[in-house]
Amino acid sequence: MELDLQGLFGQKNFSDYEDYVYTDEDHHSKNTCGFVSVFIPLVISLALLFGLLGNGLVLVTLWRKRRNFSVMDVFILHLGVVDVLLMVTLPFWAVDAVKGWIIGTELCKLTGAVFKINLHCGVFILALIGLESYQSIVHDIQMFSRENPMVIHRTCLIIWIISLLLSTPDWMYLKATEYPGSPQITFCDHIYPSDDLRVAIRLLLVVVGFILPALVLLVCCSCILLYMQNKSREPQMKKVKRTRVFGVVVLAFLISWTPYNISFVVDTVSAVTASKLCNGKLWTASGGTGIVGLLHCVIKPLIYFGLSKEFRHRAVAIVTFRGYETDSSDVSLWDCGEVGGSVQQEERSSLRPMTNGIKQTTETQDENI
Repeated sequence: MELDLQGLFGQKNFSDYEDYVYTDEDHHSKNTCGFVSVFIPLVISLALLFGLLGNGLVLVTLWRKRRNFSVMDVFILHLGVVDVLLMVTLPFWAVDAVKGWIIGTELCKLTGAVFKINLHCGVFILALIGLESYQSIVHDIQMFSRENPMVIHRTCLIIWIISLLLSTPDWMYLKATEYPGSPQITFCDHIYPSDDLRVAIRLLLVVVGFILPALVLLVCCSCILLYMQNKSREPQMKKVKRTRVFGVVVLAFLISWTPYNISFVVDTVSAVTASKLCNGKLWTASGGTGIVGLLHCVIKPLIYFGLSKEFRHRAVAIVTFRGYETDSSDVSLWDCGEVGGSVQQEERSSLRPMTNGIKQTTETQDENI
């Protein structure tokens, strides 16, 4: 049983395979691959199940609040959509891990492109949230207004377009390719015309698509933390309270994706300068860190559910089929605080007809007496 995840996450080097001498290390490697070929599809299947459930619940919760979207609601909506798109491609990855890439070049291109779009779109949207939070908390300037949500949607659309452009190498160079000497086994891999082009494209993707927006995130979060230490005014602390969930999401995103991007850079350089043995180790690093990266799609809904009581209350209401509508614009789904007044008010208003009926019955009985 062959395992192949490197095509989606990294790059192979098949030169001089005829001169290769097999050793005991190869036997150990086969045993390891046998374990991974079972473990990876299991992880992907669990990620697919919980990722679709979690992000689906986020999208349904936002849809129920659609009449009063806040700025953060729009950002979370786009993050949820891009995560669901990635989840839809996971079954192809599971098949690839067990049987190789047997579903053609078109799906190879699509799956690789969606993976990169999720990475770039996610970090760009988080960087935009960081800038908006920094301006709002530190300078008391609103970059976006909830009264005009279409401006936020258009900004996110620009991010989608940029992410799509950054996935151009996947659409151009990803192909379903046969293993040298084993035509019955195929894999999904980037086939570049030259090593120089390959290195240039991959380094550009890392710098523009991850490092720069990640630096923006770190700078904005650092400035907000410094401001929090020096200021304790109640209005500002209320704004800070609404950024705590965002801060944990940023931390989870960076922890999930930084190892992949590091291995991506090392793999890019090593394909030209390193030996086959090092390249083999990088194959394991690229595949493993790529799987860790996609797990952030599962972690984010858990963060929302664990830290935001307002979101947790509404999500539980949806799961238990306790339907209600929200018309209040004062409550954020992403506060690390108590359940908002709108929900409590909705619960009280749902009891109002019952109490009114009891009151009317009592008055009627008194009149009869």
